Amino acid sequence: MDENRDNAIEAYARHIYPGKVDFYRKYDIMLVPEKRSGCFIYDMDGRKYYNCHCNGGVFNLGHRHPEVIEAVREGLDLYDIGNHHLVSKPKAFLGKMIAETMPSGLNQVVYGVSGGEAIDLAIKLSRGITGRSDIISVLGGYHGHTGLAMAAGDARFRDQFKSQSPGFAQIPYNDMEMMEQTISGETAAVLLETIPATLGMVTPQDDYLKKVRKLCDEHETLLILDEVQAGFGRTGTLWGFEQYEIEPDMVVLGKGMSGGIYPITATVYHEKYAGFFKEDPFVHISTFGGSEIGCLAAMEVLKITNQTTFLSHVIDLSRYFRGRLHKLGEAHPSLGFKLRGLGLMLGLEFKDETTALFMIKLLFDKGVYVVYSGNDPKVIQFLPVLTITLEEADQILEILESCFQLMAA
Repeated sequence: MDENRDNAIEAYARHIYPGKVDFYRKYDIMLVPEKRSGCFIYDMDGRKYYNCHCNGGVFNLGHRHPEVIEAVREGLDLYDIGNHHLVSKPKAFLGKMIAETMPSGLNQVVYGVSGGEAIDLAIKLSRGITGRSDIISVLGGYHGHTGLAMAAGDARFRDQFKSQSPGFAQIPYNDMEMMEQTISGETAAVLLETIPATLGMVTPQDDYLKKVRKLCDEHETLLILDEVQAGFGRTGTLWGFEQYEIEPDMVVLGKGMSGGIYPITATVYHEKYAGFFKEDPFVHISTFGGSEIGCLAAMEVLKITNQTTFLSHVIDLSRYFRGRLHKLGEAHPSLGFKLRGLGLMLGLEFKDETTALFMIKLLFDKGVYVVYSGNDPKVIQFLPVLTITLEEADQILEILESCFQLMAA
């Protein structure tokens, strides 16, 4: 491909998403990545950016992590996508690896290609197991753009498609009173993101997740935790729910699982429900889900992100970023800055949407790529690469400081 940047933009506008190109042109934040490495992405015009969004955690290990690439390269000498009808060694041993990191009994793994597909299966499975139809999720949450996942998400993502599915109720996050009023003997599952990213990196309060777990037990309702973004070390533990001392009935994994190299997701559920698929093991299939090459990438990701040294590095970086960011907020009170989130799954909250959008533009012009939270635009999603050095963290923070000063002037 030897086409230049302008040709690439025009072809994208003509054949892919014209509205997206119009949006980026309007705000002068056009980025057409070409070269990429570690925490950096490079525009076709040569400009370098720190990737501090990581596509919601896809690039937790940075771009083109050499060990993940090597695992895939070596695998290509023997494997391809594989055949979902057959027993598969890579699928089997990745499943074993995942099970060994989960609470006891949470050891049944079904693979997918996208987070939405994995959520769809979790909802289907919860309905099949319980014989109930109702699903409770969170207002402003996000679980994907496919059928059941979209139904469990915010109305913004489904209304234009005239996709109204019965049996779904959305309630505010952290609102136990509404949860108690909504859950019933017809509720198959409560579906929650451990940290709702699109809602603005809101964290659970006052033992919220423990209380939800207890309520689900009382109603014989399943608890599904969406760790598509919170998983694989992003919060400072391998799985975000570990920090809240609860055990879900199902966990949905994605994004970072791919290593940014090959798409793969997983729905993990408790062994006490394993009998559901025994009678008809072909009742749910995914042609490309858990491709054997993808499994090799995911195994390497899991090896890296489950290391104590890796997770300690995330915790140390989180403390460093948090300390510096709190000081920035105190030094510039006119911005109404607050810090949200857990580990390096952070939300930079400003006094209003306009301030946040100007901050995004300033950061972009200075070489830091971030995006706002889709259902709370006054919050910038801030997810730096988990493998960055302290020196790189300092450089990012220096840019942030200069932008805070400009906005407060």
